[in-house]
Amino acid sequence: MEQLSAYNPFIGQHLKTHAGETTVDRAYIAHYVIPAASATAAGAANVLAATALTTTTKIVTTGITQPPTPRVLSATGSAALMTGNVVIDGTDAAGVAITNTIAISGTSTVSGDVAFATVTKITLPAYTTADTETISVGLAGAFGLPYKLPYDTVLKIYRDGTATTSATGTSFSATVLSSNYIVPTLALNAKQIDVYMIV
Repeated sequence: MEQLSAYNPFIGQHLKTHAGETTVDRAYIAHYVIPAASATAAGAANVLAATALTTTTKIVTTGITQPPTPRVLSATGSAALMTGNVVIDGTDAAGVAITNTIAISGTSTVSGDVAFATVTKITLPAYTTADTETISVGLAGAFGLPYKLPYDTVLKIYRDGTATTSATGTSFSATVLSSNYIVPTLALNAKQIDVYMIV
């Protein structure tokens, strides 16, 4: 069945007002859905299982599980004194190349600050004190949005029909797509996510 091409809210249409020649931009409510099958819960090793470190940096290009939907990633070390940077390379939801550096902090799970649609390479640091140290890469609780939003214009978020809100760590950017992501108060747990936002 034929379908109309996608509606374009970015072509500069304006609305008349009652104030003479004054016009205003049009805005639209977008409904973004993450199906339950793609709303994978956060985890420390969803993307890369615990991988042994060596005396030099290690580049990993195999054994990577791709995010099921654009997601912020995390890195977790296996020993209390671990330090060093994990560098993740991949693409955003538009296919643009992006990179994110996450500083390891012992055994804490540290979240990044960009949303990856794909991961092409992960660079792991050399071990800190012992050759038994490992690092895993996982999915953080934040999921990416398909719009560049200059402000928080999210109206409603639902998880499986239950209203939730944006938690600390949510990010918006008018220029960088991968810097637009939401951390819902109700964590992702394989239930459908519905986001209604003004674009």
